[in-house]
Amino acid sequence: MRYDLIIFDNDGVLVDSEPISNTILSGYLTELGHATSYEDSLRDYMGAAIHRVHDLIQERTGQALPADFDETLHARIFAAFERELQPVAGVTDVLGKLVADGVPYCVASSGTHERIRVGHLRTGLDEWFEDEWVFSSEDVGRGKPAPDLFLHAAERMGVAPERCVVVEDSPLGVEAARAAGMDVYAFTAMTPAERLPGANGYFGDMGQLLGLLG
Repeated sequence: MRYDLIIFDNDGVLVDSEPISNTILSGYLTELGHATSYEDSLRDYMGAAIHRVHDLIQERTGQALPADFDETLHARIFAAFERELQPVAGVTDVLGKLVADGVPYCVASSGTHERIRVGHLRTGLDEWFEDEWVFSSEDVGRGKPAPDLFLHAAERMGVAPERCVVVEDSPLGVEAARAAGMDVYAFTAMTPAERLPGANGYFGDMGQLLGLLG
């Protein structure tokens, strides 16, 4: 293994949450009078922290979202997670191999700690992640594409950025990893490679990731 730390994005990489959350987000924004399709939501918000939704709506319409927007959105998403959420196919095989080889890994997500925890508990991935291996944009105050979250995760895990590789599936995430001075492998299950420029490699199936990691 040529890396000292594997940093996983969460939504869309560990848990198959992007279709669920973007369906709910687009519907809620439309309900509030901000017409948003599922495709719009993926393009504008996939991989982003919640503040990006507020910022873009304010910028485009001059209107602020309701004070309880975050609370309502998360309640709807968490309820759907309880009904529908699954781990990304093959990801436990990857984690098992990393454990067997003694390769450190962690998760660094734009989502809140609560969102990460709810998703991991629902899918059984909580068994694979100690609390101190879980990092959220809440920890640094800025989400992707800023590099802060990935640099924070590397520092807390005691690994230099150039010895880390990030596993991402969003343009914002790939941009953040490159800004952090890290290699990045892009998962193309939902986002085509041409929308993920700058990655060091691409894979469409989790079974291919271990080969890229070496």
